[in-house]
Amino acid sequence: SLAVLQALEDGLKKADADPSVKAVMICGENGKFSAGADIRGFSSPNRRGVALAPLVSLIESSEKPVVAAIEGVALGGGLEVALGCHYRVAHVKARLGLPEVTIGLLPGAEGTQRLPRLIGIPAALDMITTGKHIPATEALKLGLVDEIVEENTIEAAIRLANKV
Repeated sequence: SLAVLQALEDGLKKADADPSVKAVMICGENGKFSAGADIRGFSSPNRRGVALAPLVSLIESSEKPVVAAIEGVALGGGLEVALGCHYRVAHVKARLGLPEVTIGLLPGAEGTQRLPRLIGIPAALDMITTGKHIPATEALKLGLVDEIVEENTIEAAIRLANKV
C-alpha cells in the first residue's frame, strides 16, 4: 500500500540521517515479508505518493547495510524490495517469486534487472517468465538469499547486520 511505501521511505531516510544507526533491517509483520502490491491501486486516477522503483533504489543506495528478514512470502514488489537490500535472510519455510507475470504484468520496480545480476540470467529468466514461487532452500542455492534459518528470522537478520 502507499502507506507502507511511505513508512519505508520515511524510516530509511531517518535511519540514514541518524549517526547512531549502524544498519537497517526490513521485515514484514504477521509472519509475512510482503505479498507485493495491491493491483487494485494500479488503476486509481488519484494515485500519489511514493513509487516502488525509486524506493527500492533508495534502499539499494543506502550507505548503511540494509538486511531483509524474509518470512512467509516475498512476492512481486515484496521480492523487489528484498532485492534492493544489501543482504537477505529467509526463514526456511519462506517462498520468493515474481507472480505478477501470470496475470500479464511485468515486474515494475527493476526486479528484472536486479534478479539476473544476483542469480544469473538463466535462473532469473525462469523466475521472471514463469512466475513460480521458489522455496528458501532453492533461493539460497541460487544466491538470492544469503542465509536461511529455522529460528527467528528477525533476530538472525539483526545478527547479520551486526556482523557486517
